[in-house]
Amino acid sequence: MKVRGIKRGQNIEIIEQINNIPDGTEIIVDLNFIEKQISEPQSSLTPEEKLAKLNKLFGVWENQPDLTEIFAEIDQQRHAYQGRNIDSIDQEEHE
Repeated sequence: MKVRGIKRGQNIEIIEQINNIPDGTEIIVDLNFIEKQISEPQSSLTPEEKLAKLNKLFGVWENQPDLTEIFAEIDQQRHAYQGRNIDSIDQEEHE
């Protein structure tokens, strides 16, 4: 089971419903496999700041003259025939 939580001091606050675990149950938290996502809390950003961050993200691919060529090459490679020649058993018998 994977659940999301927020670390606050020595406590981890689970932010998802986990009704299938009874209260008082001892659990083990394995932090080795948790994806580390450090970000500002949603409530601390104003709508203008959120929009500015989104606009910055959307502009990452801007002014990339080779982008169209790169995607065309990727598309061509994805659709290229990757088959192989298989000798027929019948051909071997007749030779």
